[in-house]
Amino acid sequence: MKKEERELYLASIKSVDTEEFLDMWFYRPLGFSCALFFRNRGVHPNVITIISIFLGVAAGICFAQESLRWNMLGMLLLIWANLYDSTDGQLARMTGQKTRWGRILDGFAGDCWFFCIYFAICIRETFDPIPFAPEYNWGIMLWILTSYCGFWFHGSQCQLADYYRNIHLYFTNEKNGNEFHNSIAVKKEYKETPWKGNFFWKIFLSAYVSYVGNQERMSPKFQKFIKTVYSHYGTNIPKELRDEFRKGSLPLMKYTNFITFNSRAIMLCFTLLINQLWMYLFFELIVLMAVFLYMKYRHEKLCRRLTLKIESGHEFN
Repeated sequence: MKKEERELYLASIKSVDTEEFLDMWFYRPLGFSCALFFRNRGVHPNVITIISIFLGVAAGICFAQESLRWNMLGMLLLIWANLYDSTDGQLARMTGQKTRWGRILDGFAGDCWFFCIYFAICIRETFDPIPFAPEYNWGIMLWILTSYCGFWFHGSQCQLADYYRNIHLYFTNEKNGNEFHNSIAVKKEYKETPWKGNFFWKIFLSAYVSYVGNQERMSPKFQKFIKTVYSHYGTNIPKELRDEFRKGSLPLMKYTNFITFNSRAIMLCFTLLINQLWMYLFFELIVLMAVFLYMKYRHEKLCRRLTLKIESGHEFN
């Protein structure tokens, strides 16, 4: 890769700090090539996102089939969908076409994929016997378990992982941390935005207030920390404090990545290959939830330590 292309490539990703190994060595390089292709043809990033939604939904439909050929096709479609999920963001940063609607679509895309995947699991497994109690079928219990995994565990895990990445970017690079929001500012924008001519945006803001509010409720020590920082330094956060926060936050980025897409996709493919999709739910319920709780504990501990350091009179430079 030439120097100019290398610089353009680095500008197309948010931050090396928050990128996962598989993303850096597979999705981002391929996404960059796709972004160049679409840029040269004047394709808007939101179009790529919409295509990824259809690819992810198609993958879910393939997973509902009890055929290895269909399942393999679904795996390829899911990889393709995630590739385009990388491409749209890289294209937006390359061309300066980043929009808030684009970020909404990006989050909506992943939700669509996994809704279809969870639905496929239920379709496939409902009438199958429970492995550890073969005299019973999964039945309605599977739908309840899947609902908890999909709407509660999956949602909370991905929300907090996204929040921690945005916090990390805000403290290490304000330019890349502009997606770090607080519920007060979002509520204010919601109240000040008229319904006329902004119907769909108002609907989004209403949901986004709840989304950000939930992130804040899951991170009480961080909320106290950021209030303490602003009360002492305003928004001009000292470099020493930024560096110390990065030092503590950086090791946690691997956990934010683990509980988002790639580990889920790998486990999903494994359970499809052995025709035991129910195992994916327990992976989410046990393994991902354990990582989520540990990540949350470590992050809150970091914030509490830095809060006490500021309150004790330590002056960061």
